Amino acid sequence: MNLANEFSARGHEVTLLAMLTPKHQLDLSSVPDMFSNKITFSTVRVDTTPAIIPMVVNLLFSRKPYIAQRFISQAFEKKLTEIITSTDFDIIQLEGLYLVPYIPAIRKLSNAKIAFRAHNIEFKIWKRQRDQTKNLIKKAYIHILYSRLKRFEKSIINTYDLLVPITDRDNNIFSKLGNRKPVHIVPAGINIKAWHAKKTDPEYPSVFFIGSLDWIPNQEGLTWFLDHVWMPVKKKHPKWPFYVAGRNAPRWLEKKLLQSKIDYLGEVNDANIFMESKALMVVPLFSGSGMRVKIIEGMAMNKTIVTTGMGAEGIDFKGHNCIAIANSAEEFIITMEKLLDNRSIFQEIGENAGKFVREKYDNKKIVAGLLNFYIQYTTG
Repeated sequence: MNLANEFSARGHEVTLLAMLTPKHQLDLSSVPDMFSNKITFSTVRVDTTPAIIPMVVNLLFSRKPYIAQRFISQAFEKKLTEIITSTDFDIIQLEGLYLVPYIPAIRKLSNAKIAFRAHNIEFKIWKRQRDQTKNLIKKAYIHILYSRLKRFEKSIINTYDLLVPITDRDNNIFSKLGNRKPVHIVPAGINIKAWHAKKTDPEYPSVFFIGSLDWIPNQEGLTWFLDHVWMPVKKKHPKWPFYVAGRNAPRWLEKKLLQSKIDYLGEVNDANIFMESKALMVVPLFSGSGMRVKIIEGMAMNKTIVTTGMGAEGIDFKGHNCIAIANSAEEFIITMEKLLDNRSIFQEIGENAGKFVREKYDNKKIVAGLLNFYIQYTTG
């Protein structure tokens, strides 16, 4: 949305086609006028709910990863066809791996350059999930899924015209996989005006986590944090509260959160207000790729954040004293105590974070670079 809005603000005609899945819904009437008046929206409902029979059929009679096959929809392709045949596009930007299967249909209908915006390297996430899984039957299935995803991601290399990864690390992986197409790295930028520090005083000391709880790296990171970091911290600092906010938590995770004697809030109405009201943000991540937008949003709000090296991937933070890195339980505990026992250090890092993001991740600057890249390959 940030990219689409800035494209439009710079005078480009923008059409946005969204696939609405059971987990990702959008009521067009709720889209703010600042977006809907400048962008042509279309949506298609696609049921991506996992089901046993299709899963078994896929396992036995297909080589495609089931997680990708669930996003292949005749209704979506029909709507895509309608839009492409009614408009002469210069660029068709695909957001994420699971839209790549629609490239052949696009090629038949349009001469537009196809840009693949790779949010992450999917098979890397599932490899970690396989390695962490104890149940042998589940582990075997995840290994099949990981292997198929890896083959699938390799197979789509160079089927697009332009590659737009989010981090240098992801770009290096695509290069090793054989990418020969032009590349422009586009980190997750934010609308600085929408995410900025308020003058409200957060609850200090307090700790919070916010993120999608249906995302596997968040699930494994949060459960690790609860078991190895928060339990010893809580024994030593019983009055420190820990708030967890996020949507779509599976039952097993929700049960664990409710039993952990923390403040589990589920999906909050306003992420800004929630983040403003709490002090120390923790992002315990040990897998995945791409870039954590929530970290950039938190930094823009002058939040002091503790995360892992993996969590901070794609953020050029070195030398700015704007984020705290901890890669073990011991490091997390020591860092949290340092920040929640010394408010001046805590505030200094948060203020540095806000300044850093305003300088490096302003969406306007990022989109200007991307548009120059697109113009280079669509003119002349």
